[in-house]
Amino acid sequence: MGSRARVRRTALMGVAALLLPLGAAQAATSEQVDTTGTRGIGDPYYADYGNGGYDVDHYDIRVSYVPRTDRLAGTTRIRAHAIQDLTRFNLDFVLPVSSVRVNGQRATYTQGRHELVVTPRRALRDGDAMKVEVTYRGVPSTIRSDGIKPWIRTDDGVAAVGEPEIAAWWFPGNDHPRDKATYDVRVEVARSLEALGNGVLVSKAAHGRTRTWHWREATPMASYLAFFVVGQFDITRSRADGLPVITAVASDGGKEGRFAAADLKKTPKVIRFESRHFGDYPFDAMGGVAPAADFGFALENQTRPVYTRGFWRFGPNIYVIVHELAHQWYGDSVSVDNWRDIWLNEGFATFAEWLWSEKHRDGSAADHFDMTWQSYPRRSDFWKVTIGDPGAHNEFNGAVYDRGAMTLQALRTRIGNPAFSTLLKDWAAQHRYANASVPEFIALAEEISGQDLTSFFDAWLYTAHRPAATEANGFPADFGARSARVTRPDSWSQIRHTRALLARLEAR
Repeated sequence: MGSRARVRRTALMGVAALLLPLGAAQAATSEQVDTTGTRGIGDPYYADYGNGGYDVDHYDIRVSYVPRTDRLAGTTRIRAHAIQDLTRFNLDFVLPVSSVRVNGQRATYTQGRHELVVTPRRALRDGDAMKVEVTYRGVPSTIRSDGIKPWIRTDDGVAAVGEPEIAAWWFPGNDHPRDKATYDVRVEVARSLEALGNGVLVSKAAHGRTRTWHWREATPMASYLAFFVVGQFDITRSRADGLPVITAVASDGGKEGRFAAADLKKTPKVIRFESRHFGDYPFDAMGGVAPAADFGFALENQTRPVYTRGFWRFGPNIYVIVHELAHQWYGDSVSVDNWRDIWLNEGFATFAEWLWSEKHRDGSAADHFDMTWQSYPRRSDFWKVTIGDPGAHNEFNGAVYDRGAMTLQALRTRIGNPAFSTLLKDWAAQHRYANASVPEFIALAEEISGQDLTSFFDAWLYTAHRPAATEANGFPADFGARSARVTRPDSWSQIRHTRALLARLEAR
């Protein structure tokens, strides 16, 4: 991000100004100010994710989609504000663009493999309102950027779902969790199809052979969490705790669809359970979607996670619901500051599964800790992943999930359950609708517990080997004897199957 340079004046410059033409004097008395918005927001893992120079306040996205051809056409209107002087700025986007307007005036632009570079007719000043309108069309499934092609075609439509990137394949924006915004999304499809999205359903208006579904997310949301899914669905609507609940399962879901529908129906029950541990539910709607596809993972899309049908291949699976809904607090409301902070998402959501198992007497969190410890021998590659900074393209390594949950159970043992419970709630409350980092979590844990936890977190998050089984590292005093006699929890197989699919994102 550019910054206004300090003007340095000296007596010598004052003399020079008497001898030089005015323009030359001005050039000599000030440093050049960079008014170009950067192509990245500053994430150490991904240089071109997000953009510098502005913050987005709201996205108004209008797209039409035809499943047979996979053709998408759209116009996105972005309401933002400049945070520096700008003669040029970037948007993350990969579809072909036909026009760009800034504050009502046509702008010039160039387009690379990931970046749309916009030069407005009039330069923007720090603090200026920005109204950017981009019109585009293309076939998203044909476009690959940096080796990535996250677009998912289903049996009867599409699932625009992915992490850490998907937005650039259907709307232009500032594609990084650090720039959250509110959203209005309108999706026009054939009248025979349904279109699901985030938040509250505002309307579904028919016009001729098509219907437009209008979804609104009124609380700040990271761009990768915005989604739409098109297909033929059995949609269930209800209300719980005063909030609308909308779940959708592909109409041809078969046995897997029936299991999915039964588990999705338990969404309010899971939300209530997690609210007791994590604090008030942060959003104005809830639900979930299971499309007609087996794409190998689930994603915590804000208010309405999207699940591959494979989670229900072997029967009911409440644990994936527990995992994705825990992300509504840890990942969606409290989002990572940079992608290296991903443990704050996946470790916490996996630990929520252990809490659910403990509550329902399927095996305590301590049992799951012991079984995970036994599952990975000392020389296993599992222990080589430093989950507090796992590395680019390694955010969804299985260790981030399992070692992440172990870290939280060890912390629970180390500081005691009362302090640990306070920590979970305070973390969610203090960073509600914002971003946070691993060092900030460590600082809060030390503040609440009154303990120096430096060596503890170094052992669990930043050391590429198995932590020593000591009380300082959060192991119970009788760990050796206890671990030797622990029995396999009833929920073990289901949680392991769930985790294996959840971590499939790493293979993409």
